[in-house]
Amino acid sequence: MTTISLRPDGTPFTVVIPTRNESATIVELLARLAEALSVRPGRPGPRLLFVDDSTDHTPAVIRAAVRDYPLPVTLLHRDEPVGGVGGAVTEGLRAAEGEWAVVMDAGLQHPPQLVPELVATGRAAGADLAVATRTGPRSSTLFTKLLFARELRRISDPMSGFFAVRRDAVDLAGLRPLGCRILLELTVRGRLRRVVEVPYRFATRLAREPRPGLREGLRSLGHLAGLRLSTPLGRAAAFALIGLSGILPNLLALELLTHLGMHYLPAAILANQAGIAWNLALLEWTVYRHRRQRHWADRVLRFVGVANLDLLLRIPLLALLVSGLGLGAAPATVLSLVVSCVLRWLVAERAIYLPVPLRGSSARAAAEQPQQTPEPTDSTQRTRRECLP
Repeated sequence: MTTISLRPDGTPFTVVIPTRNESATIVELLARLAEALSVRPGRPGPRLLFVDDSTDHTPAVIRAAVRDYPLPVTLLHRDEPVGGVGGAVTEGLRAAEGEWAVVMDAGLQHPPQLVPELVATGRAAGADLAVATRTGPRSSTLFTKLLFARELRRISDPMSGFFAVRRDAVDLAGLRPLGCRILLELTVRGRLRRVVEVPYRFATRLAREPRPGLREGLRSLGHLAGLRLSTPLGRAAAFALIGLSGILPNLLALELLTHLGMHYLPAAILANQAGIAWNLALLEWTVYRHRRQRHWADRVLRFVGVANLDLLLRIPLLALLVSGLGLGAAPATVLSLVVSCVLRWLVAERAIYLPVPLRGSSARAAAEQPQQTPEPTDSTQRTRRECLP
């Protein structure tokens, strides 16, 4: 990754612009931004921060275009485009300066004249996030809002790539960006409290991009699933569904063992272990794949122990519901299973699968520390930093 500082410091806010082979639009974009962000003489202007993943001559075009430019400009070139556009934006937010950071596209789809309005609207409302919302129906947005109905109730266009965010409201260490859904990532994982919107008309992108293929589509679906599972409600729903799926291996194992001549009681105990193993494997692979902080043997012992203890405790609970409260056997069984599922989920959340470290203010502080440039080695690719006069 190569960082090039092109102008002196001094920043009320930063405009983060991810680029990938955008040489055709850079000059026009810079001209429009200079007009939109003009400041009084002697006062510091906003900083433009290009985070570049280009394989063409886009960095050279930026260097040439910012000679005698009225605003400070920084070019951050990444050797590896980790996380795609979302990863580039995250790098830009980490390197940004000032209270606010504005994220926009380099392809002239986002009107530069709206940049100061986004920041001003966010500041006036005391918001954490100001979103430039596109007009018109969008099927992908409707699907996303259905999937994240609670988290996106305040945002009408969660797929927008044009927004302003208050930097100290974002926990960069908690983000796992992939592709162009960085606003969705910020909204779901970032827990931004107050959001305002500024409508605008979406322009046609001048530089045509190839349509995403099947592999990219599957990666996007996986990212959406990961975001859904990043919330307690999403994990609880997935935990319950996986628990229900454990009935099938349980019954298959019971049928096999009794068919081999085993008595039904020990067969039922062993079959229950098959269901527990099935649930554990699915939870480890899906719901808690990013929360496996404990040693694997510790997690297995805790999960299996809790599951078997739950089976023993559910029998007296079932007897209490039927004999003590007068419920029928069927509703009592359903209620005991619900109580059991909730308790097992709480134990899994609090005692087995611990949250990832570096959350909250400590994560934010770590994310805002200036990154050190490590020395290159033969085995890994390192960051290279170049400062121009």
